[in-house]
Amino acid sequence: MIPTTMSKLKVRDLMTTQVVTLQPTDTIKRAAIKFAIDNISGAPVVDRRNHLLGILSENDILQIIYKYQLSLDKENAGSVMLNYSMDSSSEGDDELKRISEEISNMVVDDIMTRTVLTTSPDASIMEVLKSMIEMGVNRVPVVEKGVVLGVISRADIVFALYKRKV
Repeated sequence: MIPTTMSKLKVRDLMTTQVVTLQPTDTIKRAAIKFAIDNISGAPVVDRRNHLLGILSENDILQIIYKYQLSLDKENAGSVMLNYSMDSSSEGDDELKRISEEISNMVVDDIMTRTVLTTSPDASIMEVLKSMIEMGVNRVPVVEKGVVLGVISRADIVFALYKRKV
């Protein structure tokens, strides 16, 4: 039974247990496709035994694209990464094509965040929420003995606030 007040809720009461994960050898293209298909904005990066190695978010991918765009601005004003489909095989700007292939073929291990805020299943939701807000993170892997058991996200918490009130 789920406790009735947010202050009594534990992470295990709200966490998502069917977690979309990434492997460190996945390409950025594969990760972006997973994000789109599963309608998520980030995922834990795990080894074959489901041990947490890091986390990858849309923000990590966008930072790489932005870095390349800044380089383009200096060298090739007028070329805009966001105007070019990353998986386009059409003719067009050769430099944009080269850069998009380079980004798409990068591996998750190259850009993932390695220092990750984690929590245990028995932690208080309010404690985790406080840390999420202070650190500006949207999701926190739920880990026990290094193994990912689930993820708690801001969306999980918001949904829990409203689902009992409808």
